[in-house]
Amino acid sequence: MRAEILRLARDSGAVVMIEMAFCIPLLALVGFAGIELANLTMAHTRVSQIGLSAADNASRIAFGSNLSLPRVREIDINEVFTGVEEQARGMNFRANGRVILSSLERNPDGGQWIKWQRCYGDLDIDSAYGPQGTGATGTGFAGMGDAGREVTAASGTAVMFVEIFYDYQPMVGAAWFGTPRIRSTAAFNIREGRDLSQVYNPAPAAAVSSCT
Repeated sequence: MRAEILRLARDSGAVVMIEMAFCIPLLALVGFAGIELANLTMAHTRVSQIGLSAADNASRIAFGSNLSLPRVREIDINEVFTGVEEQARGMNFRANGRVILSSLERNPDGGQWIKWQRCYGDLDIDSAYGPQGTGATGTGFAGMGDAGREVTAASGTAVMFVEIFYDYQPMVGAAWFGTPRIRSTAAFNIREGRDLSQVYNPAPAAAVSSCT
């Protein structure tokens, strides 16, 4: 028995298989974590790009003729949101995200004013800067953006400001990184003169993408 035990202790057969049996689970965990991290990074990038595109597209709205200033219509805003849905294919964005598009303008007192605001997506979240009508009077509303670095609109023009939110949908499971809420903002000044009096909705009327 003693000799057999010594022989077994000196036997190096199947050592690699035993080592792999211990290592494979760890390698699998590291691999899945890497995949999840890469997917999360990609989601952040996509959300940022979607926000930039939405703000850019909203700044280019120009319906009308040479006889009048271009108008913004509800159908034009809805087309901007259609572009969001196309860019977000595969993310189930409508159910797990929200885009808030605000027209930042000057009020009659010279202050900043969220003249109108439209939303897309079922995520129940409000603008971090206030609802439509914020800053309608006075000069107390500094603008939209980080404190001390607010985006402001000049007189006679408007800034299309986009806030975009998305609850990350994990590939492997929420145990790795949970379901963090991704947030991004983007702003573009309108590209040309625009009728800023209202958002038009001529017949046949389009659905209003209200934030309420």
